[in-house]
Amino acid sequence: MNARAPQHDAALVSLAVSTVIFALKADSAGETASLRLPLVRRIREPFTGRWALPGGPIDPTEGLERAAGRHLLDTTALSPTYLEQLYAFGGIDRSPGDRVVSIVYWALVRSEEAQLAAVGENVRWFSADDLPPLAFDHNAIVEYALWRLRTKVEYSRIANAFLGETFTLAELRDVHEAVLRRAIDPANFRRQMESSPAIIATGEHLSGGRHRPPKLYRYNGAVELTDRGPLTRS
Repeated sequence: MNARAPQHDAALVSLAVSTVIFALKADSAGETASLRLPLVRRIREPFTGRWALPGGPIDPTEGLERAAGRHLLDTTALSPTYLEQLYAFGGIDRSPGDRVVSIVYWALVRSEEAQLAAVGENVRWFSADDLPPLAFDHNAIVEYALWRLRTKVEYSRIANAFLGETFTLAELRDVHEAVLRRAIDPANFRRQMESSPAIIATGEHLSGGRHRPPKLYRYNGAVELTDRGPLTRS
């Protein structure tokens, strides 16, 4: 007789959302900006006192993206314009007790937006590459998000999420260097960007400098930050 597979009560599986928020921020010493993300200190079990990604359960009446945005606003006071679904994490043992499947989003915010975060005892910015042990499997989630970001920044216009409406090539290169954590040859980068359809020269120059003012560029608005295919924003 064949052994029966263990039976699981479907009611014990819950659905949640979490969000990885990346920003380019300088540290307290004013060093070069690096990738940082806000974490929320858990105030209840499991993992009381541990830092975790902002998130929580999904209301039955709301969509996934709306739920992610709501939890972000409630915990960090941030409301990013760039929010993309990253991956679903549903390991059987990722949460003590009932099984929890998390739909994870990632968000990119500009430095001026990051200043609006409700930083305090239970919300703090951390270096994305130097995190403490986090609750659940959130260290693995951040590692995956970093891999996705560093892969996409070299072939998409995702760097636009860290920049203003217009920018210089030097500012754009700074974003790439901060994300990739390596120096980029300025001349090669300039040639690559100027031959790319992703950015467009505005015909204007940055004012206020002592030397020849650099050209200002903008991203091609015909290209979305993220390719959603036939899907529309929820």
